[in-house]
Amino acid sequence: MNEVDALDLVRSAIWTIIVGSAPAILPAMVVGLVIALLQALTQVQEITLTFIPKIVAILLMIVIAGPFIGGQIHALTLLVYSRVENGF
Repeated sequence: MNEVDALDLVRSAIWTIIVGSAPAILPAMVVGLVIALLQALTQVQEITLTFIPKIVAILLMIVIAGPFIGGQIHALTLLVYSRVENGF
């Protein structure tokens, strides 16, 4: 295994992390933005108001996008195992 192979595996792992976490991060950002706008418009400054909607949105998206996230992790695992099997 040389440096190019190691960097390729690290690049693939980082890309898998980004793609796999995006379905959970994007709804949290959208819900947080909507709640922040509502708080600014109504002048309700309750900090704990954002937690429950964000948790619900994240859980729903993980349930919906679970097979996609699992597929991404499975593809990375197959890539790593094929590299180990072939000796890089």
